Amino acid sequence: MDLADFQNEIYLSGLGGAVPDLPTDLHRLEELAAARLTPQAHGYVAGAAGAERTADANLAAFDQWRIVPRMLRDVAERDFSTTVLGTEMPAPVIIGPVGVLRILHPDGELAVARAAKALGVTVTLSTAASTTLEEVAAEAGPRWYQLYWPKDRELAASLVHRAAEAGYTALVVTLDTFAMAWRPRDLDRAYLPFLRGIGVQNYWSDPVFQKAVGGPVTDANRDLALLHWVANFGNPSLTWDDLAWLRRQWDGPIVLKGIQHVDDARRAVDAGMDGIVVSNHGGRQVDGAIASLDALPAIASEVGALTTVLFDSGIRSGADVAKALALGAKAVLIGRPYAYGLGLAGEDGVRHVLRSLMAELDLTLALAGRSTLADVGPDLLSRRP
Repeated sequence: MDLADFQNEIYLSGLGGAVPDLPTDLHRLEELAAARLTPQAHGYVAGAAGAERTADANLAAFDQWRIVPRMLRDVAERDFSTTVLGTEMPAPVIIGPVGVLRILHPDGELAVARAAKALGVTVTLSTAASTTLEEVAAEAGPRWYQLYWPKDRELAASLVHRAAEAGYTALVVTLDTFAMAWRPRDLDRAYLPFLRGIGVQNYWSDPVFQKAVGGPVTDANRDLALLHWVANFGNPSLTWDDLAWLRRQWDGPIVLKGIQHVDDARRAVDAGMDGIVVSNHGGRQVDGAIASLDALPAIASEVGALTTVLFDSGIRSGADVAKALALGAKAVLIGRPYAYGLGLAGEDGVRHVLRSLMAELDLTLALAGRSTLADVGPDLLSRRP
């Protein structure tokens, strides 16, 4: 796939008077989404914990690094494809898990899956999806499953086994969200989509969950189902020792998402995990926390040769992707940009975001004198004075 071809398509379409429906500067998507989405939906996606200082720090961290272009390096032929945890990818870009997507567009996760499949991009489906994992699997190409580990261990096992049966090839376990953080944008509107029956579809369709609430969820037992979801969503008692049980439930790669400290990265390796995601949940969990990009170099240096290091939190451009790769990430997960694309233009919006991001990554690395991912390392960057 020639990732940069998207640039040529845009310019050629301009000869017929057409211009892109969405901006190619993905930073501008949030502003458009704020104007077009409901305040509740926009606030849920755009919001973060507390005063949103962590979310701001995630973006600011990228400005602390400068790309240093190199010349006369023959970048006429380029290939930025890769294989991550056995999954082939046209570029080191993965759809990260974002729940409740039907608050943004009626097609929700299905539109995301279709857009990703058309481009060969891997989609990571959230446990908190507003469409069941089986329905999404029927529309998706390469796919991973993200687990919010519930208190009910039988339910956790059932979710994991369903994902395996539906063809999800890697399990991404989110560690940092065993409880909802203090999120003022949602609190000020008293808005939590789960309590309105959105984002609970994987739970309500689960046989273990249904057994606990007396059968399939209907109007008759809806309130009981919501209470059972609230009681089981997160498990703050989990420890590193519990990972051995999870390994017995899942035969494929397991990735721990939410790693911010070198010692935790070492513990993940010691526990036999196949990968980690250096992530602070896009700033949605701890206000005033370290920016993910600031945590990445030390973690990658410590465990990058021992496990697969992935990254999320703050990616808004192809240049951002290039910086994360240079600092040690094998690939990046994106979140808010594709969610805004979905809300603004459905499947076409998600496709636009992915193609823009990958085209800019291709062009950025080429113009910096890199033609493969093997050429991308710390020497790509200079720390801002």
